[in-house]
Order: sequence, then C-alpha cells, then structure tokens
Amino acid sequence: MTTISSFNKFTSDLPEQEHLMPVLFVGHGSPMNGIQDNEFSQRWTQLAKEIPTPSAVLVISAHWLSKGTLVTAMDFPKTIHDFGGFPKALYDVQYKAPGNPVLAMETASLIHSVKAELDHDWGLDHGAWTVVRHMYPEANIPVLQLSIDYTKSPQYHYELAKELFDLRKKGVLIIGSGNMVHNLRMVAWDKLDEPGFGYDWALKMNETFKTLIANGDHKSLINYAGLGRDALLSIPTPEHYLPLLYTLGLKGAGDGVSFFNDRAVAGALTMTSVRLGQAQVN
Repeated sequence: MTTISSFNKFTSDLPEQEHLMPVLFVGHGSPMNGIQDNEFSQRWTQLAKEIPTPSAVLVISAHWLSKGTLVTAMDFPKTIHDFGGFPKALYDVQYKAPGNPVLAMETASLIHSVKAELDHDWGLDHGAWTVVRHMYPEANIPVLQLSIDYTKSPQYHYELAKELFDLRKKGVLIIGSGNMVHNLRMVAWDKLDEPGFGYDWALKMNETFKTLIANGDHKSLINYAGLGRDALLSIPTPEHYLPLLYTLGLKGAGDGVSFFNDRAVAGALTMTSVRLGQAQVN
C-alpha cells in the first residue's frame, strides 16, 4: 500500500462533464444476483442505459472493511469470491474490468480528512462485481473500490463522501453497495421464493428510510440508532448501511431522488436502491 500525503494538486486526465454524473446506492443482496437473470439484475442492466456512460466506476462496498481508508490502484483488479456455499458457476465468474491507478491517486488526493492509501491487494468484491457486471458486461469501464474504515462513526463516513464530490463532475459513477435493511440472523430461508416477503419491522423501517431520504433528512439517517427498535433490527451491524451514507453525502443541490428495486427479500432484507441526479439518457 502507498500512502498519499501530498497529491493535493494531482489530477487525472478525465475532463469535466457538462452534467453531474448520478450517484447510486444499490441493494446488492445475495451474490447469486451476480449470475441470475432476475428483476434486480434486469433493473441494473436497464439503469446503465438510462444514465450517461461513466468514465469510471467507484464502488463503496459493504464487503471491504479496513482500518484506515484505502483505494484500489492496480491496473487490473482481481475478482474476489468472498462467500461460501454457492454453486460453482458463481465462483467461475471473472469480471475483468481494468482499474485506473491515476484516478486512484486523484481519488486519494481529494480526501483531506484522513491520509488515504493506495491498495494493490484487494480487487473487486461481490458488493462490486455482482452489480457492475450486469451494468457493464463488456468490462470496458475502469472499476475502483474505496474501503470503509470500520473504526469510524456514521457521521465520519457521510462527511468523507462530500470530499469525493468532484469525481461526479468528471463522469465517475459512484455506487454505494449494501442493503438498507440487512439482518442475516433473522432471514426466513424458507421464504426465499416468496418475492416481497418482509417482516413488519423490516417493511416499516424501509418505508421510514425512504421517507427520510426523499425529504433530505440526512441527520436522522446518520443517527439511525435514534430511530428506534425497528432501526436496530434492520441494522444490527453497520457495514451494509454505511454505503447509503456515502451516497447521501454526495448529493448535489439540484439532484432529484428516485428509488428502484424496492423489494423485501426473505423477511429481513430489502433490495431498495436509490438514484440521485437529474434524469439523463445516453
């Protein structure tokens, strides 16, 4: 890993765009969504047709937790199969998108609240490639990841996201990848084949999250522990929720808010996803 200490004037060769690139929070759910043709993956495919083609993709995934903040900086990030017990076909997937070391340096240089580091070991975990391979199946767009420092507070992550705003001006698609409601201990495994099934607390909390997002009440979303028992059931650990705060921290003054894949799964998960930005088509 390489420490970034004095790249404040460092810029990539990505030109500024006429319009801000939208920013997404994607509920990624099961790794199987990476190879299945279902309502969620179909929406990811369609979404890529609705937004401008990005110059690069930067993913903040629930599955890369670190002490400190890291940015992948290799030429070709490996495909990480960070799960167990799934069919061989899932492990056979190799998503061979390039990286962009120069953009990684610029990304790290934008972060002033902490010394970011360049990482050459990680790659693309399933919070990234299972979604992006449906959006950009030709793997011809650079993909980077930014880690989540597990030692920091929700407010810290929300504020750090703001430092990355300039990447939107350069056509970088930033995706927070997790799940708003994510309680694996309470998953109803026998209900996996019942689309939309959710426990009352999960459905109620999901609606509360959507209302707060639509109203721009980011303070309540940052301080989610104060939203009551349903919130604590929905977020027993923060890693799948924190990517949402990165997305919200990147919201611009003129950004509209819309939701997609708004479904509960197996009682204790929701796939509900968020798009911020003006509606633009390639």
